[in-house]
Amino acid sequence: MIWDVSWQGLADFSMSTDTAIRATTLLFAWSASIQTLEYLRMGKAMQDSGLWSWALQRQDIPNRMMRQALDLVFSKLGFRWLLLARLLALLSLAFQGGSLISVGFLFISNVGVLIRWRGAFNGGSDFMTLVVLTGLLLAQCLLKLGLPELAWRACFGYITIQSITSYFVSGAVKLLKAEWRNGSAMTIFLNAAIHGPLRPAHVLRKPWLAAVGSWTFILWECASPLALLDVRWALVFCLIAALFHFLVFWFFGLNRFFWAWLASFPAILWCAGRLL
Repeated sequence: MIWDVSWQGLADFSMSTDTAIRATTLLFAWSASIQTLEYLRMGKAMQDSGLWSWALQRQDIPNRMMRQALDLVFSKLGFRWLLLARLLALLSLAFQGGSLISVGFLFISNVGVLIRWRGAFNGGSDFMTLVVLTGLLLAQCLLKLGLPELAWRACFGYITIQSITSYFVSGAVKLLKAEWRNGSAMTIFLNAAIHGPLRPAHVLRKPWLAAVGSWTFILWECASPLALLDVRWALVFCLIAALFHFLVFWFFGLNRFFWAWLASFPAILWCAGRLL
C-alpha cells in the first residue's frame, strides 16, 4: 500500500543539526518579532493613564536603586528604544545566525519585558519563548567553551524536555478533571471564545461530540512523550500540535501560541530517536 511505503520511508527521515539550528532560529525570530511589534503598538495602554501604568507597577520593586534603573528602561522613550534594539537583534538572528552577544541581549531584554508585564503577558507563549531563548543561550555559552556538539544537544534537549513535559502535564491535568472527561469544559471554553457563544444548534453543543473532542486532546497530550521514540511519531505529533495551536488561535485569538510553540518543533524532531 502507498501508506505503508510512505510510512516506512519516513523512518529514514532525520533532521540535520544545521537544519534544526536554522529552523529554530528563524521560527523564534519570527515569533519574538511579532510579540515585539505588538508591544510597540501598545503605547497608550502603557502610559500612566493606561492599563499597564509603570507608575503603579514600579511599586512592586522593593530595591530603590533597581527601581530607579528600571524607571529609565521603562520610560516611554527608554522602552521604545529597547524594543527597537530587540527587533534589530532578532533580524540579526534570522539572517546572520546567533552569537553570544545577540542571544544574550535577547535573553536579558526578554527578562526585562517580563518584569514590565509582572512576569507574563500571554502565559504559555511567554513561557515557551523563554524556553527556546534559554536553549539558544545555553548553546552559545557552550560554543564559546569549544563544545559545539554538546552545545546543540543541550539546546535541543532542553527545549524538547520543556515542550513535551508541558503537553504531558496539560493532558494529565485534563484527565484528572471531570469537566474535561465528560466534555463540558470544551463547550464552556468555546462559549467564551472570540466567536462565541456557540449557537444553540452548534454541533459542539452535543455532549457526546464534545466528550470525543476532549478525550482526543487528553490522549494526544498524555501520549506526547511517545513522540521521542520514533521520528515518524514525532512528525505526526508536531502536525497535530500545529493544528491544535492554529485552532486555539482561530477560536481564541491567541496568535502568539501558534508561533511560540512552533519554534520548539525542530528541537523535537531533532531529538526524536536520538534518545534511545
